[in-house]
Amino acid sequence: MDLLRFITAGNVDDGKSTLIGRLLYDTRQIFEDQLEAIQSTGRQNEDGQLDLSLLTDGLKAEREQGITIDVAYKYFTTEKRKFIIADTPGHIQYTRNMVTGASNANLAVILVDARKGVQEQTRRHAIISSLLGIPRLVICVNKMDLVGFDETIYREIVQEFSQFASQFRSKKIAFIPVSALKGDNVAVPSENMFWYEGPTVLNYLETVPVASDINLDDARFPVQYVIRPLTAEHHDYRGYAGKIISGTYKAGDEVTVLPSGQTTTIRTLALGNQDLQEAFAPMSVVLQLNDEIDVSRGDTIVKSKDNLEATREFGAIVCWMHKKALKPGAKMLLRHNATETRCIIQAIDYKLDVNTMEKLDDMDKVVLNEICSVQIKTATPLLLDKYEENRSNGGFILVDEVSFATVGAGMVTEVE
Repeated sequence: MDLLRFITAGNVDDGKSTLIGRLLYDTRQIFEDQLEAIQSTGRQNEDGQLDLSLLTDGLKAEREQGITIDVAYKYFTTEKRKFIIADTPGHIQYTRNMVTGASNANLAVILVDARKGVQEQTRRHAIISSLLGIPRLVICVNKMDLVGFDETIYREIVQEFSQFASQFRSKKIAFIPVSALKGDNVAVPSENMFWYEGPTVLNYLETVPVASDINLDDARFPVQYVIRPLTAEHHDYRGYAGKIISGTYKAGDEVTVLPSGQTTTIRTLALGNQDLQEAFAPMSVVLQLNDEIDVSRGDTIVKSKDNLEATREFGAIVCWMHKKALKPGAKMLLRHNATETRCIIQAIDYKLDVNTMEKLDDMDKVVLNEICSVQIKTATPLLLDKYEENRSNGGFILVDEVSFATVGAGMVTEVE
């Protein structure tokens, strides 16, 4: 069974947590003790039913304020697919949390309140999803029960969002009218919206293709660990463990170890105790090479035909995640796959208005939750792809040198 990672996003009170709760409830993914915990709170919705949003809003402050603050991850499985859901906050001050939840998503479910239409935060979350390279958007027009299940209102919202989304790189957008509170078109087709003939939310999630989202063209294998058994019977064994982040590898393939540039061929590939003839992203495997060459943690093994060069200077989009402002000349640590190096922010090109995609010239500093374009120079060369071409090899994080706190998340836009 394959795995679909998706996030929910949208305006505050659009019903993100309720939608997930309804999805879990209708697919019978809730344990009895979870139901008992919800019942013990005494909270109910307008119909006197259980408040299903409590399944994801786990923090005390979330329950008291009725909002989502932290990213809540939920896991469930149907007969067709496994799912990981990230319920992300709607408030603008939690943009960094939304970016964190969306970083590995295959799909974003963005909710729109049918009474209010497309709001500023709706556009902001759609723009951030596009920046992060999420290939698919599902626009759930929620609370249709509060507008009498009116088809005209739904069509107007579809037209408004479609016009706004024409500027996105991702063109795979689906629209579904739902009532998360009552369950219409969540897991079961709605009898109240007979005019809608498309899939339910669950049906769409179960059938949307995700295998094509993996980059199988550019072979990238960052080495995380060198395996050298201490037993005498395996004293000649040397394996390189890591996760194939993109591409495919076969025994006999000619590969190059970067940044050294040494070339050899693959002797074996193994997954646990099982030998493989072929391995592909996102499998975690152990490679053995036919020649004894110097390979260490942080090196990247690529196919020799691939054109990947090391660089120390590149441009990137960064979401700033720290209360201390980012300024030109700032020095910090940069972590990319298994590599860590010091870096300097040479320049801030512009800040991005995440509501309009307008480029702002205020380049003196970047504060918490703002998104900007920067020029970075590293102490040691990195093997990077552009994020839009290879998400797995084009992302990185910035870390404070003193506290080791994660202060920024970045996406490579240009490589020198």
